[in-house]
Amino acid sequence: MLAALFIQGGINALKAPEGHAAAAKPVLDAVAPAVDRAVEMAPIDQRPDDEMLIKIDAGVKIVAGTLLAFGKYPRLASTALAATLVPTTLAGHRFWEETDPQRKQEQQIHFLKNVGLLGGLLIAAADTEGKPSLGWRGRKAAKLAAAATAAQAGAISGTASDVTGRVTGAVHDVGGKVSGSAHDAGGAVAGLAAGLAGIAPAAGAAVSSRKGADLSSRAGEISADWSKRAAKAQRKAEKRGAKLQKAAEKRGAELQKRAAKRSAELQKHTAKRLEKVGPLRDQASKLGHDVAARAASVSSEVVHQAEGLAKDARKRAHALSSH
Repeated sequence: MLAALFIQGGINALKAPEGHAAAAKPVLDAVAPAVDRAVEMAPIDQRPDDEMLIKIDAGVKIVAGTLLAFGKYPRLASTALAATLVPTTLAGHRFWEETDPQRKQEQQIHFLKNVGLLGGLLIAAADTEGKPSLGWRGRKAAKLAAAATAAQAGAISGTASDVTGRVTGAVHDVGGKVSGSAHDAGGAVAGLAAGLAGIAPAAGAAVSSRKGADLSSRAGEISADWSKRAAKAQRKAEKRGAKLQKAAEKRGAELQKRAAKRSAELQKHTAKRLEKVGPLRDQASKLGHDVAARAASVSSEVVHQAEGLAKDARKRAHALSSH
């Protein structure tokens, strides 16, 4: 549904590229320097005309829209459509240049509609179908590959050692059997023809030695091949492990640096707060001392007045008793 509008727009642009080129001329003129630099780097002789650029843009919309409609490479297709939508919107819906209020409102509606389409395309381009992010999956795949490489290297080393041992045992076994057969044959021939008694054992020993040498050489070649493969796999695993360790150390250093920076900011903020609270604390202490002194003064004054009133009362009582 999101791709339908782009496919239709691309088909219309291919049918009438000259009209779209005239409408997109302000944007094409603005991006002309960037297009010229791209042409210099590209293997073409001259810059395409405006109608050819419109046709290229239309082809991208049709191809990317079709891929998105059928669910093929949706992230890549959505990114390509989003890239084509920006110049299309700026070229075809320049509402700020309209003088007619009704025409300006219509172009503004189309402009906001394209902004909504751009948001939908960005969502589709970032969608991972419920799976974790691409970065997380890449790091996990790297770890699994390193573990699998290490396991494979260990398995190859074990297999090479096992094969070498088996081949060596087989060589000794075959050599022993051939030697025994040669000696038995020599004894039989010695009983039939005494003149051939010395020749037969020598021939049997020569055949046995040649077969044993061939098997030993073959075993050595197999062992060397497996050892070479195991060493190669081990070097790959060590190289990958070193890269992962370097990345982990770099990430740890970044996190430590962020933590130190955050700690310094918190300490600075706390110091500022304490600086603000310090004067208030001094003022409160001074006010407390002033209140205490005022209270003591008032208390002494009240006591003095009370003593004077008591003295007056005694004088009046004495005067009344005399009368």
